Amino acid sequence: MGDTTRYILIFLAALLVLYFILHFLLKKLGRDPRNILPHNIASRLKFPLIILFIAVAIQAGLINREIITDEDQVNFFQQIRSIFLIFSFTWFIIIAIRIAKNQFLKRFDVTTANNLRARKFYTQFNIIERIAIFVVVIFGLGIALLTFDGVEEIGVSILTSAGIAGIVLGLSAQKVFGTIFAGIQIAIAQPIRIDDVVIVEGEWGRIEEIKLTYVVVKIWDQRRLVLPTTYFIEEPFQNWTRNSSDILGTVYIYTDFDVPIDKLREELTRLLNATDLWDRKVNVIQVTDLTEKTMELRALMSAKDAPTAWDLRVYARENLLKFIKDNYPGSLPRTRLEIKEGLPRQEESSTGLQK
Repeated sequence: MGDTTRYILIFLAALLVLYFILHFLLKKLGRDPRNILPHNIASRLKFPLIILFIAVAIQAGLINREIITDEDQVNFFQQIRSIFLIFSFTWFIIIAIRIAKNQFLKRFDVTTANNLRARKFYTQFNIIERIAIFVVVIFGLGIALLTFDGVEEIGVSILTSAGIAGIVLGLSAQKVFGTIFAGIQIAIAQPIRIDDVVIVEGEWGRIEEIKLTYVVVKIWDQRRLVLPTTYFIEEPFQNWTRNSSDILGTVYIYTDFDVPIDKLREELTRLLNATDLWDRKVNVIQVTDLTEKTMELRALMSAKDAPTAWDLRVYARENLLKFIKDNYPGSLPRTRLEIKEGLPRQEESSTGLQK
């Protein structure tokens, strides 16, 4: 066995041992809840570490000119080494960004009732994370392209020979960048946040995901409505939890004119006090409209959030209707028809002549 072969085997064995040691240490650190590293850090760093060690092995081969002697091969392996190094370090930076984001967001819980501040930070950092990863990938790709000789000349020749195509691509990219800038604007201005209750396109739902270019709204019946980020900048929509999650619920009841409104107010108060759905802030019944046949009553009640308000409205509507049917059945909406028992004799005779 020659010295060169022995050198290669020893070096590869040393790299392999170093890899397994690092993998073991990362696994151990991941299991320790006291550090900031996630529990799966070893598996997440597995492939970038392998690529990094391959780049180190290539560099060692380049140093020892007895292994790689041909000049063309040297240039080729230098190119591969540089690309592998750029790729691995880009991967490391992306993982570091995600770990830092997750570590920061651990301090906030979006599952609590009053989660406005948590949703604010979740929205901001999720979008900032995607922007940062996008910038890192573009930056890494740009550095990788610079390792190729003549890349500037190739780019200039392509732009010169394809002017019309460049204009078309530029117009197409304008829309793409518009959605990206809209995502950045949402992260800063925050017209919507994660878990906000919104009404868009006539649908009631919650903001489930905010990506860099689109937003996913989870509709109440488990459907998903996917909208571009520009929609929430350019189109009007309803946000029921913009400043707080509490909300007013409305119930409309149509009755006859003789219903005792004070009794209905007492019954609504009794119903609201008997349920945990009510947050004990708003409790009102008012006459809001009159027609020639019915009287419109509006009951207002408050709840801690939109789903609770929906259940509270259903509860109040059903029980108020039951109360009216059981206690004042004659006060339900009805049509009046008045029939006179007899007509004056003169009118009867004139009516008979007409017949």
